[in-house]
Amino acid sequence: MAIALQDLKIACIGAGYWGKNLIRNFNELGVLDLVCDTDESVLDIFEKNYPKVRFCRSFSDVLSDPSIDAVVIAAPAEKHYALAREAFLAEKHVFVEKPLALRVEEGEELIALSERVEKTLMVGHILEYHPAILKLKEIIDSGELGRINYIYSNRLNLGKVRSEENILWSFAPHDISVLLMLLGEMPDSVTALGGCYLHHDIADVTISTLSFPGDVKAHIFVSWLHPYKEQKLVVVGDQKMAVFDDISKDSKLKLYDEGIEWINRMPVPRKKDPINIEVEPLEPLRQECLHFLEAISSAAPPRTDGHSALRVLKILNACEASLAQQGRPINPIITEKAQNYFVHKSAYTDNSAAIGDGTNIWHFSHVMESAVIGKQCNIGQNVVIGRGVQVGNGVKIQNNVSVYEGVTLEDHVFCGPSMVFTNVYNPRSHIPRKNEIRPTLVKRGATIGANATIVCGHTVGMYAFVGAGAVVTKDIPDYALFLGNPGKIQGWMCACGTKISFQSNKAACRHCGNRYSKDGNKVRPEDNRLR
Repeated sequence: MAIALQDLKIACIGAGYWGKNLIRNFNELGVLDLVCDTDESVLDIFEKNYPKVRFCRSFSDVLSDPSIDAVVIAAPAEKHYALAREAFLAEKHVFVEKPLALRVEEGEELIALSERVEKTLMVGHILEYHPAILKLKEIIDSGELGRINYIYSNRLNLGKVRSEENILWSFAPHDISVLLMLLGEMPDSVTALGGCYLHHDIADVTISTLSFPGDVKAHIFVSWLHPYKEQKLVVVGDQKMAVFDDISKDSKLKLYDEGIEWINRMPVPRKKDPINIEVEPLEPLRQECLHFLEAISSAAPPRTDGHSALRVLKILNACEASLAQQGRPINPIITEKAQNYFVHKSAYTDNSAAIGDGTNIWHFSHVMESAVIGKQCNIGQNVVIGRGVQVGNGVKIQNNVSVYEGVTLEDHVFCGPSMVFTNVYNPRSHIPRKNEIRPTLVKRGATIGANATIVCGHTVGMYAFVGAGAVVTKDIPDYALFLGNPGKIQGWMCACGTKISFQSNKAACRHCGNRYSKDGNKVRPEDNRLR
């Protein structure tokens, strides 16, 4: 049921870095009734500045208040889905800051839930309400720039550095939403590369490339390790070019009548002075907040509704997957359901995980974000594949195994039931040591027996065989049979899994006939196909 705009009552959830701006705008629009934040000291400050507004620390108090028509969520990104879901179940309209959620499935669920309870869902992609961006959209649609060749967007700053999300999720949603708005279509391929400099597993700098139908390319460069602030979008057409500079104090949108002309069959640059484009001096956030109220009042879909936000989320997940796979192209339109692999209904796979064809993932297992699992793998019950873990083709991981971040399994590795990997050498519960992870490599064809323990920072050699219950505290050479606690080399194994014996540094497998030579602890197959 539509509500008159002046009668709306809004609750803002989160009064932090961005929440304070939303609180200010909704208060000035005359609809702010309640502010909720878990930090009592923060609420004390706001109470002095907003004497007519109510305050609380419990989200459940907001949901149980029948006078509240809508909630505005400015909490950390990982809480967006849960808070929005609870708000819809309480039959409140929802404005949630970007991103809509962290997983495509969560976004889809929120959209379905909003439609079921007939409540507005709007996502805070603020640049789509910027007067200069709206004017740029008009210019592009009019054809004044000609055919769009490429777009690049830079969003750079020194801080604010976050420890709970990487730069891609923090900065890039703005640029992605604008690209989709300007071009009006989804890319069919994305790639992303980046670097982690302040934290071991949190990217501080990323460069993403989006390839759209018709050979239109877009590049997004985001960083919080930059010496100066820059928020610039450049659109290059074959007739003219446009530049949106959100930091500029004089003109935020300029048009360049520049391009390439062919004279005597030679390309010659055409250069002219830029033209400042006049735009209305309106605050984008105020326009965004007002649009949310108007969408509720009119019962019309908002410009940045759940469906548009879901498209942004799909591209973010595709960029995250590409980032984890060193820039492999990912199609953001293909969903998990279209992949040729099996995931049991009780298992859970994060959207940014990449899973190869023919792989089976069984009961109660969890494949975490940015993990990569190859083809024809078998992941048993109650298995955890950690964040960013690389698993090769044909790998078998038996029940109750956790493959933690920092572990790499090459092709055809076998991990026996309840065997253990570690990734921090000297863990303490009260001391964070994520930046001290020691990588572990298990090379092609190696077997790790049931209940064995691999202490982090070591390599298990190619076709090595770690016996049941063994404890690995040092590197294991190729083809070694490694037994005991602490583990020691107790012999040598053929690639087929049969123990071999050396005489005069030569051995032949009695089972398959493969031949080997040995020099100290270095064993080499004499058949090159085994190397």
